[in-house]
Amino acid sequence: MIEDPSTQMSEDDDRSPPLDPGCPESMTESSTKTRNCSGISGSGSGSTSVEIQAPYPDQVLENVLENVLCFLTSRRDRSAASLVCKSWYRAEALTRSELYIGNCYAVSPRRATARFTKIRSVAIKGKPRFADFNLMPRDWGAYFSPWVAFMAKAYPWLEKVYLKRMTITDQDLAYLAKSFPGFKELVLVCCEGFGTCGLGVVASSCRQLRVLDLIECELNDDEEDFIDCFPESHTCLESLIFDCVDCMVNFEALEALVVRSPQLKKLRLNQSLSIGQLYRIMIRAPQLTHLGTGSFGTSDGMMQGEQEPDYVSAFAACKSLVCLSGFREIMPEFLPAIYPVCANLTSLNFSYANINAEQLKPVISRCIKLQTLWVLDTICDEGLQAVAAACKELRELRVFPFDANEDIEGPVSEVGLQAISEGCRKLQSILYFCQRMTNAAVVAMSKNCPDLLVFRLCIMGRLRPDHVTGQPMDEGFGAIVMNCKKLTRLAVSGLLTDRAFSYIGEYGKLVRTLSVAFAGDSDNGLKYVLEGCPKLQKLEIRDSPFGDAALRSGLHHYYNMRFLWMSSCRLTRQGCREIAQEMPRLVVEVMRDELMTAVSDDEPGDNVQILYMYRSLEGPRDDTPEFVDIL
Repeated sequence: MIEDPSTQMSEDDDRSPPLDPGCPESMTESSTKTRNCSGISGSGSGSTSVEIQAPYPDQVLENVLENVLCFLTSRRDRSAASLVCKSWYRAEALTRSELYIGNCYAVSPRRATARFTKIRSVAIKGKPRFADFNLMPRDWGAYFSPWVAFMAKAYPWLEKVYLKRMTITDQDLAYLAKSFPGFKELVLVCCEGFGTCGLGVVASSCRQLRVLDLIECELNDDEEDFIDCFPESHTCLESLIFDCVDCMVNFEALEALVVRSPQLKKLRLNQSLSIGQLYRIMIRAPQLTHLGTGSFGTSDGMMQGEQEPDYVSAFAACKSLVCLSGFREIMPEFLPAIYPVCANLTSLNFSYANINAEQLKPVISRCIKLQTLWVLDTICDEGLQAVAAACKELRELRVFPFDANEDIEGPVSEVGLQAISEGCRKLQSILYFCQRMTNAAVVAMSKNCPDLLVFRLCIMGRLRPDHVTGQPMDEGFGAIVMNCKKLTRLAVSGLLTDRAFSYIGEYGKLVRTLSVAFAGDSDNGLKYVLEGCPKLQKLEIRDSPFGDAALRSGLHHYYNMRFLWMSSCRLTRQGCREIAQEMPRLVVEVMRDELMTAVSDDEPGDNVQILYMYRSLEGPRDDTPEFVDIL
């Protein structure tokens, strides 16, 4: 039996209380009761004595609840508390200061602001992750405009906004900057639509701004230098990240801003800044703990014969530095400059640094405290062996491809993976791109690193088997879900049969996010997952042989999931329409994309190119573009 999602879903978590949306009357009543726990009445004419009435039991409970709930910080704990009864539901809403929206279309801004009235921090996510790989048509939606309009009215004391994969305009940023006088933190991740003009308004208007982080965003160059817009007085800046900004910045303005920001701890520069300019920044900000180096290339403006600055001493002076990134357009001869800080580093991002194993070794051998490492596969298996030998505290490793061409023989393989599993036994998260892999290496990782929470193995090239035995990769991924009991995120690739999905369904009881590409034999593979993974929240599938029957096997679970994405599978509009009819609180979007492979000739117009299905308290959205149909 499918339960009504209005008793299951939450605006900000996996499950939620019975919604009493937009019920300000009940909230006001509850608040009034809580703050008037006793009454005073005269005992008679002319009497000066008073009688203190005992508070009602429910008033006492709400008082206690509000005081206790203030100490709950976990979203899941708060959502669980709000499910107990209406009294707990009201108290939880009244004491919440942070709002998390995992899907901007799962709940409306009106409903969210009506329920939660004392919010100081908002986090909103928009498009699904596959948008990062150009698998979602542009202009799909996820607009910030309606959210900032409601927030401006409901939360005048708002201090923090975090947005991921949202479409933002310069007008939105200006509205945000003007509406919240105490605004302090803006973090934009993988967002688009805005430019340097909007950032300039934020920089000039938000006088208490502590954090301005732009991470992997696509910005428009409005020919306005937002760095130059910060106030000329001392600032409150603690974090400034703009390494994704492609346009030039005024270095003199940046240098002066750093001098005026004595509390600055995190700074990530874009690639327009040379290592010489980095040197000038560092000697003015030795207090930095996180540094993005910019290009790490030739110093601009150096006269012929002029001596290079002492980069080694600049890094040595930054004794608090624990995180290094950047290294775009790197010149390897400058790498020895970072040796003095390596011993204290806990995070090192070389994902833009085209260096080889020999250039990596002197650096990585000094990084004995490293917990997070991102690298390109140009370091080869030999470089990964050096990582395994030196970094015994490593918790997260990401290996990205320098050339994502599927037809080449990549420089990393099962050799590097096995070395990491043997040397880095505390590993909890790995993302590994390669062109060849073996079951034996994946099985070894499952046994050597049983604390893995995240395992994402991306074997580039379609349907690639174990390159030694020629067998499917079923047993390797099966070992991961069997032996890594804490696993919550899994990405599978290579030649996989339904057997691999049967392992995932049988043993992946804690898996919350599953990504699948070019895998499976039949509908049974998806059925095993949907029927066997009770915690599954996000399911991403592309180019796999799953059709309508497989889709129907998840009817019992879709209301408990955040979303399901399927592209280039074997779905039909009729099959998707039946799901929509049986689950009216589920939004079923089908999309067309002219850039994608055209629908098959035998059933023109019936095959579904992209399906995006998500739970929602609001029903279909009202801003769908022409290429989206909601069934």
